[in-house]
Amino acid sequence: MTTMTPAAATELFRKPPTHHIDVGAGEVAYRRVGSGPDVLFVHGWPAHGATFRGLLPHLTPHVTCHVLDLVGAGHSRFDRTTPISLDRHIESVRKVVDALDLDDVAVVGHDSGGMIARHALAGDERVRAMAFVDTELPPSVNWRFKQFLWMSALPGFGPMLAWAANHRLLRRNRFLLGDCFADRAVLDGEFSEFFLVPLRDDPLRQWAAVKLIRSFDLRRVAQLSGLHAQIRVPVKLVWGTDDPFFPVEVARRAVDSFANATLTEVPRGKLFVHEEFPEAVAKAMLPTLLGQPQGV
Repeated sequence: MTTMTPAAATELFRKPPTHHIDVGAGEVAYRRVGSGPDVLFVHGWPAHGATFRGLLPHLTPHVTCHVLDLVGAGHSRFDRTTPISLDRHIESVRKVVDALDLDDVAVVGHDSGGMIARHALAGDERVRAMAFVDTELPPSVNWRFKQFLWMSALPGFGPMLAWAANHRLLRRNRFLLGDCFADRAVLDGEFSEFFLVPLRDDPLRQWAAVKLIRSFDLRRVAQLSGLHAQIRVPVKLVWGTDDPFFPVEVARRAVDSFANATLTEVPRGKLFVHEEFPEAVAKAMLPTLLGQPQGV
């Protein structure tokens, strides 16, 4: 059994990993920790693999965690000639599974990482289970999510977002990041260190974040209905009850769109419920990741 402290899990993402995976357009940063059945973690925007750091201490004694920084995020390798888009991320996830020769893997996706994972691996015979945390669901997204898409089209969006996200009071505003956590003070700690400060201090990563969100096509959300019909493996949905971006009411309706899915609701949780309440989220998804009977 492999154990990992919360401090060790956090420290894992403060330095570049020892491995990268060439996906044809840039290199995905790759970290492997834990022991047991394989689980692949796919992050959303504008995060990277460190968003799963709180889950690792609860999961690594039971499963082998394969954590990615997709191209343009975290410690991935790329430059301004690298094509960065949602479609490229989907292709990259497939290439990572191929490169790692994962033939019996569960997949965890948060936010847009959950949508990327479904587009990449729905119906893939190598996947034994899927777990999604506060992610896009068909037929569309609500106005809070669309707000970011509208803003991203504005000239100077990148510098404006970086400045506002790194202003302590502004980022706590509900129309920026304030509604991502039940406790807005969480924005000022490791979340800021890993995801907000790089947006301000690293022009290349700021450029990549803007490129990605501007590539977002709402048709990809509508297409999820067809993908859900292809997913026959067990699916666990874990949702914050107070998430305004992906409301839990939509998740409740979405359960029946899968052949075998259950939903666990985490009280007070919002968009980043897995960062704020990692033990509850890990406990909810672990049986599914291990192939055990699902519970609500």
